[in-house]
Amino acid sequence: MRVFSVSDLKVRFGRVEAVRGITFDVDAGRTLAIVGESGSGKSAGLLAATGLLPTSASVQGSVLHRGQEILGASPKTLRKIRGAEIGFVFQDPLSNLHPLKTIGEQIGEAMSAHRRIDRSERRERVLALLDDVGIDDPVARLKHYPRHLSGGMRQRVMIAMAIALDPHLIIADEPTTALDVTVQASILDLLKRLQEKHGTALIFVSHDLAVVSDIADDVVVMQNGLVVEKAPAGRIYDSPKHAYTRQLLGAARLAGPRAYAKPAGAEPRSPLLHVRSLGRSFETSRPVLKDVSFVVGKGEILGLVGESGSGKSTIGRIIAGLDRPDAGTVTLRGEEYAKPGTAGLKADIRRAIQVIFQDPYASLNPRRTVEAILADPFIIAGERDRAKIADRVRQLVSDVELPEDILGRLPSQLSGGQRQRIAIARSIALRPSLIVADEAVSALDITTQAKIVALLGDLRDRLGISFLFISHDLGVVGELCDRVAVLEKGHIVETGPTRRIFEHPEHDYTKRLLAAVPGRKRQPADRSQKAVSYAG
Repeated sequence: MRVFSVSDLKVRFGRVEAVRGITFDVDAGRTLAIVGESGSGKSAGLLAATGLLPTSASVQGSVLHRGQEILGASPKTLRKIRGAEIGFVFQDPLSNLHPLKTIGEQIGEAMSAHRRIDRSERRERVLALLDDVGIDDPVARLKHYPRHLSGGMRQRVMIAMAIALDPHLIIADEPTTALDVTVQASILDLLKRLQEKHGTALIFVSHDLAVVSDIADDVVVMQNGLVVEKAPAGRIYDSPKHAYTRQLLGAARLAGPRAYAKPAGAEPRSPLLHVRSLGRSFETSRPVLKDVSFVVGKGEILGLVGESGSGKSTIGRIIAGLDRPDAGTVTLRGEEYAKPGTAGLKADIRRAIQVIFQDPYASLNPRRTVEAILADPFIIAGERDRAKIADRVRQLVSDVELPEDILGRLPSQLSGGQRQRIAIARSIALRPSLIVADEAVSALDITTQAKIVALLGDLRDRLGISFLFISHDLGVVGELCDRVAVLEKGHIVETGPTRRIFEHPEHDYTKRLLAAVPGRKRQPADRSQKAVSYAG
């Protein structure tokens, strides 16, 4: 049965045509994946189709939900459909859950907003939903607030709210992008299991064809507001017809890393950074780090991987001087600079260690131009010759492969990839010895991610900078890093050359992480050969 049909949908914001006549359908029990880079119109099209865009947007076309035209329907009609017949799962559950209401209250409201239900029946239904989405100890979780839950558990709560009234369709917009690889795999498995149980249609929006390969029956590929290709998933992966689809597939990591930074067995580099017996605890929780030791070589990229909460970012913050350990030491070029009781870094260490953060928009001053942002490191370092600073700033944008005319723009006038390149340019301004890159590409779409990964490798080769590359994405780590350290619950459980770790992992935890990498278990093409028709 056809559940949702979009025909010739167009969306315009002022003079900008964000969606330019897209057409697709999804049937009951099937998963339609809509893929494309940031700005391709994926989310704008679905928000328009479900009446969630502001009134300033101009929307044309046709949207049928179970045969009923809903484009242009009254707000009252749309409120009856959204939540009850169409469920939503968004990318960031924390911003979509009320911070001052318990989990039980919020799931209960998802039901009572559409249906009369007494208190006891509602409580039993909420408990059943929590159990259905795999949240342990549902009775205790009823009284928890979103801040008490991990990212994966918050996303499971969002899914519980989406399925509370057994909708005919679930729209999941980048629901796993911010999650680590094992949690991502569990969320995909959950969505598939719930779909099979309830026969729900699912629209899954993503920029990553590797993730999509684990869940989709059919795929729609969007570029610049247009559908450039649509077909059963098997045909998309085995014989893509459009050049853009082939580009996305080239950037996706469908069978693990395509290459390794250094052959297995290559000679280790001379040590630059020593981390010895590092420990860190916080007052309200278990020890975050316990006896962590590793080395980063000169001109080496060491990947630090593990699930959310394993302590990766805490290690990065200690190395960068943004936190201090409770035990152990950190040494750079033979000079010990981080140990219990230390505060702040000496000027030479501060200059030698720089950081690239996950969200470039949050780490760049929104009121300053790119030129001013890139000039700051030189000014802080004591340079006063404006001509020299201008020359160095121009060299920086060249180093990160950006045009000079970008210097006069504000961060808000740049794409996500351009902003991250500016953040990278700022980090290399003073030619540091080590850069701590904390989830530096996880917020980027797959093709931009591939370009940034290539840029980091090129900067290492040209400038000899070492990187501690912190990531939950093992596909990226496999392409970029020389060696890998695997962190589980504050312990390093395995360290070694990238090729050896990926091809012959020794620890069970490493094997579990690798097994969860998206795209490794893509089913054969015949999975997607169920009867289906495409309009347009």
